[in-house]
Amino acid sequence: MLVLNLILIGLAVAIDPLPLTAFFVVLPSKGGVRKGAAFVFGWLVSLAIVVTITVLATGNNPPKPSTAPSLASLAVKIALGTVLVVIAVRHIRARGRPKPPKKPPKWQEHVDSMSPWFAMVLAPTLQPWVLIGAGAATVVEAKLSSWESFLALFFYCVLASSSYLAMEIYAVVRPAETQAFLVRCRTWIEDHTDQVIIIGSLLIGFWLIGNSVYLIVQ
Repeated sequence: MLVLNLILIGLAVAIDPLPLTAFFVVLPSKGGVRKGAAFVFGWLVSLAIVVTITVLATGNNPPKPSTAPSLASLAVKIALGTVLVVIAVRHIRARGRPKPPKKPPKWQEHVDSMSPWFAMVLAPTLQPWVLIGAGAATVVEAKLSSWESFLALFFYCVLASSSYLAMEIYAVVRPAETQAFLVRCRTWIEDHTDQVIIIGSLLIGFWLIGNSVYLIVQ
């Protein structure tokens, strides 16, 4: 169950449209391949830090079922799942209403002069922290006692970064086609952001709530 939870959360992090849209601005900019690599590095490192801190906080000794720490972890996942469902409901209610134009963040105005260091620091600030929190609450259940458990957490970090890694590799291997490809991807995401957020938030939200409630009453 731990691995399944990490796979679902990792996929949700990887396809979250809001940070992806920002990456679509960074990668095609001047010197974008280096900035993109720095962005991906910052993204991966922040995920690894969250996982490491969580494992250290538990002392690599996951709480036993039905104990106070275990119930607290499940309560956190229920709360985060509820937040995701609320996000989905808000987007459903907002559909069809005219949206006021949003001013792009200031960093986008200077993206061509952005340094790789700034791109690296930018990545963690754009991560979907509700989902990252759900991942951390799930990692609480992990015990690093074998290479399989290490591999599961490593795979979670890579999976949560997979979309960014794939686009960075594509930009290196196919630089001539990258601009057109990113334009198509960005256009699709901008046209389907609400749908992706609604479907992803409902699926992950209800999964976190349902799975946690099941473990509590089991």
